[in-house]
Amino acid sequence: MSKTRPVKVAMIGVGAISGIYLKNIIHSFREVELIGVCDLIPERAENGVAYIKEEQKKGAKVATPKIYADMYEAFNDPDVEVVLNLTRPYEHYEVTKQALLHGKHVYSEKPLAVDMQEADELVALAKDSGLMLGGAPDTFMGAGIQTARNLIDNGMIGDVIGANCAMVCHGHETWHPDPEFYYKRGGGPMMDMGPYYVTALVQLLGEAKGVMGMTKKSFAQRTITSAPHRGEIIDVDVDTHLSGNIEFSNGAIAQIFTTFDVYYPPHAQARFEVYGTRGTLIVPDPNTFGGPVLLLRPEDMAAAPKTDPALARKTIPNFYEGYKEMPLLFDYSENSRALGLADMCKAIRTGRDFRANYQQQHHVLEILTSFSKSCERGTYIPLKTKYERTAPMVNNTMHGILDQ
Repeated sequence: MSKTRPVKVAMIGVGAISGIYLKNIIHSFREVELIGVCDLIPERAENGVAYIKEEQKKGAKVATPKIYADMYEAFNDPDVEVVLNLTRPYEHYEVTKQALLHGKHVYSEKPLAVDMQEADELVALAKDSGLMLGGAPDTFMGAGIQTARNLIDNGMIGDVIGANCAMVCHGHETWHPDPEFYYKRGGGPMMDMGPYYVTALVQLLGEAKGVMGMTKKSFAQRTITSAPHRGEIIDVDVDTHLSGNIEFSNGAIAQIFTTFDVYYPPHAQARFEVYGTRGTLIVPDPNTFGGPVLLLRPEDMAAAPKTDPALARKTIPNFYEGYKEMPLLFDYSENSRALGLADMCKAIRTGRDFRANYQQQHHVLEILTSFSKSCERGTYIPLKTKYERTAPMVNNTMHGILDQ
């Protein structure tokens, strides 16, 4: 059991994503103590507290968090050390800014902000205040991507040549209870799902140096088919089909494609391949924490065919036939959202760095926002932010207790 006292956290925003945070803070990450919640819709905050009370009845040994009237009441609570910002993307900037101005460390859902002007201001404020700032995604800290990073770092695919990533779906209005914000400022597939892919890319390949992109909006309006807004029309304000290239400082070139416009089977919407001089690695869906991690090396391949294999194809191809599934080398293969928050809390108590820090969020945001800039300007966009990979995960025999 950890000997350090838990870090006290206030949750601002108790929407759809808050459920998994509540679950993991209560049951997994005992170095984090949730002492209060707040939402613009009071019923959501009340539901969050009700969930915790139900878990208490089942044996969860946690205190009942208070409900703040507004975010400023939370910011003025002297017991709060960290603000967990789970608001909608276009609200991240103001909530994070006010929390920092009130002397609180901040861990935010992705993205850090919706544009670089906002992000630059938040980073400068955190630096000037000596406060920790960081946030999601933390999926890169899970067993799957950490195993992929370990394999790449240990030369299992040789020198990295490039990567290819895709997130292909037809949007969120068929299932999400409140999908409108996905099509407003700060939304779209690159800002929504891109952070998972780009964060994984920089964790695997290191610093990016430039971006080129082409983007468009295929549908001016979307019809919600999920409850409770079924039948309502959304006016689309952002690009929903984006494709681009990322040049990395190590010479690798990655392609990334995200779309909310295409019909595609849900089980196949995520693709992530890394190519090296000695093999190819299939990275798991970066929106998850687990596997599978697949490796293909020349010695695993069958003898070269005597004719074009496409001419002999009679069935739907299994693209990953011949790959070997690699064992996961790290903990946290389940949905471990709040892992990055717990890592930040450990850093607050020990003074070490934390992995999901603002340097990473800042660099990733610049990449994400540069695809549209490149398309608008018709040119290559060099990046101004710098990036150094944070430390790999270290296994601990106590699940939910982060390494020192």
